[in-house]
Amino acid sequence: MNAAIQIHAGRKAYAHLCEHGLRAQDVAIIPAAAGGPKGLILQALDQWLFGEWLPSAPRERSLIGASIGAWRMAAACHSDPVAAFQRLGDLYCEQRYPENPSPHYVTRVIQNLLQDFVGGHETEVTNNPYHRLHLLAVRGRGLLTAPKSDTSAKAGFVAATFANLASRSRLARHMDRVVVGDARDTMYWLKARFDNFDTHFCPLKTDNLGWSLLASGTLPLIMEPVRQIPHAPAGTYWDGGIIDYHLALPYSRVAGSKDGGLVLYPHFTDHIVPGWLDKPLPWRRAGLGSNREWLDNVVMVSPSQAFLKTLSRGKLPDRKDFFYYGTNHDFRIQNWKIAISESARMRDEFAEFVAKPNLDIVQRLNF
Repeated sequence: MNAAIQIHAGRKAYAHLCEHGLRAQDVAIIPAAAGGPKGLILQALDQWLFGEWLPSAPRERSLIGASIGAWRMAAACHSDPVAAFQRLGDLYCEQRYPENPSPHYVTRVIQNLLQDFVGGHETEVTNNPYHRLHLLAVRGRGLLTAPKSDTSAKAGFVAATFANLASRSRLARHMDRVVVGDARDTMYWLKARFDNFDTHFCPLKTDNLGWSLLASGTLPLIMEPVRQIPHAPAGTYWDGGIIDYHLALPYSRVAGSKDGGLVLYPHFTDHIVPGWLDKPLPWRRAGLGSNREWLDNVVMVSPSQAFLKTLSRGKLPDRKDFFYYGTNHDFRIQNWKIAISESARMRDEFAEFVAKPNLDIVQRLNF
């Protein structure tokens, strides 16, 4: 039978697996990528990780995400994470739009989704006894500082796209990284400068959780930008995945932690793309070039190609499905929920690997 998952590990992570296997007590950081509906395929794995395995070894852990990844990590911080992941998946699947919805319409749908998701749970999410939640968003600069119309916003993103094509450092002239996160977490590994983006750190509180989740998932031009986040710098905010699509961050800075410095990365693909605008640029993938050591202590689990072939249309759910299915919402929702149910195979195989590690199936992430 073809495997449902594939596991990749960096140099130090691979050595750790050889000596100790994969232990919950050693996991310090869990990243969660942007990617819209693709993140739904991790539901059963997320429920097992945060509902069963990680609680077996309680410790402080940093959870950091962008867009759907931010929403997943917020689900993980609920007092009942299994129910929260279920609720998030159901709400996300049930989105319904008319043909050519306006940005205002899409924004209202997402606001209602997030209210139904975290409304009434703000305190437990922001004050989880062990998890330290950090949400990524982007704040505009230059033409994107405060665009007054869709036309000016489009001009700003066109300029940003061409700048990024030249280099990610030039993209930093058009936007800042904003981390709205748990003030109890020092985040020393992220606060020391590591790239050209100015990074602002703001406290996550009950009154800005909803706004931060909305900003982190605000698709440029598809949704209205978020004009204000309480306790964050003034500005105009969009999807955190524009800068940090798959969260290519300097994780190796925690590799020597005496409490265990592994990064466990449940991902929906087998590679890490730094920013959303880097998707068509394969030479930008993390693990290549001068920053390849950032992934030294990362263990990444993702669906296998064989698993993907078993899904409807032979692929993960994605945003293009909204156009493919059009207003046949029930058919899309049915297929998405079938895909989510298949994620139980990924959960079971990963739980088996944890119980009895087989290093023969582990591929090298940045060798």
